[in-house]
Amino acid sequence: MMTTQGKAVPSLTRFAWLAIATAIATISLKTIAWLLTDSVGLLSDALESVVNLVAAIAALIALRVAEQEPDEDHAYGHGKAEYFSSGLEGLLILIAAVSIIWASIPRLLDPVAIESPGIGLAISTFASGINLAVALRLFRAARAYRSITLEADGRHLMTDVWTSVGVIIGIGAVALTGWNRLDALIALAVAVNIIWTGANLLRRSMLGLLDTAIPANELTVVEAILQRYRDGGEIQTHALRTRQAASRRFISVHVLVPGRWPVERGHQVAEAIEQEIRAALPGTTVFTHIEPIEDEASWADTGLDGAPPSDDLHTTISRFLRTPAITA
Repeated sequence: MMTTQGKAVPSLTRFAWLAIATAIATISLKTIAWLLTDSVGLLSDALESVVNLVAAIAALIALRVAEQEPDEDHAYGHGKAEYFSSGLEGLLILIAAVSIIWASIPRLLDPVAIESPGIGLAISTFASGINLAVALRLFRAARAYRSITLEADGRHLMTDVWTSVGVIIGIGAVALTGWNRLDALIALAVAVNIIWTGANLLRRSMLGLLDTAIPANELTVVEAILQRYRDGGEIQTHALRTRQAASRRFISVHVLVPGRWPVERGHQVAEAIEQEIRAALPGTTVFTHIEPIEDEASWADTGLDGAPPSDDLHTTISRFLRTPAITA
């Protein structure tokens, strides 16, 4: 069990086990369908389900690591392990697309008649229904727990569903028209379509590992909270930095208060800001740094390594300190 703000969060590994069971079931079904029909589309479908099994196992490992509590060597937790899993899923989706293209081209050049299309369609449709139901469940869990691993696994299963839909259309079209090349052409179209999903997952995983800022809509929420404190005139904020590590956000901000204030009052303001942000965005770790508003060094301390005050900065500070709200 994980904990968030003192609340127990159920282990997400149960969803990975669900994905593993689903992959094993669909591999069995699609292999039978391929053996009965000798359809390259169904072969590519079965191959993608094998990839789904590998991805689900990787997701299980990543979730177990991500759920570990912070320790001395990982004071910010282990959440970033999820990005390795989602990145692997993206890569495996791309590999699956390449394998589909590889299997389809020979059949496009030398088409082969499909055998027992009715049985193959029925089995593939049933397997796709299983994948669709599990993918939708993973999407709901991913939204509820903000897990990119579960989202990636769900998207992987959805690519399998789209592959199956393409295969079903292909087999049906071949059965109706007698044009055997349609099987390979639709398999190629499906491969091209799922490449986008794999590339997008890879991109998001890499951005997560690069400490990318929280989404714009969440940043707007934080800015609105800070603006309410700035509206009084005595308080300013700057050096707002955000990053996201899978389901957890990290936010830091400098709070500038009048130097005449006692430490306790400045601390109370900082605590209030932190509590409001955490309430608005659950699963967020907030760091605030109190600085005297009259000190030039406070205003210059905005970079990762700070910065010495400049003449322009000195002018800005002087103008700000001359306002009645501050000098009163």
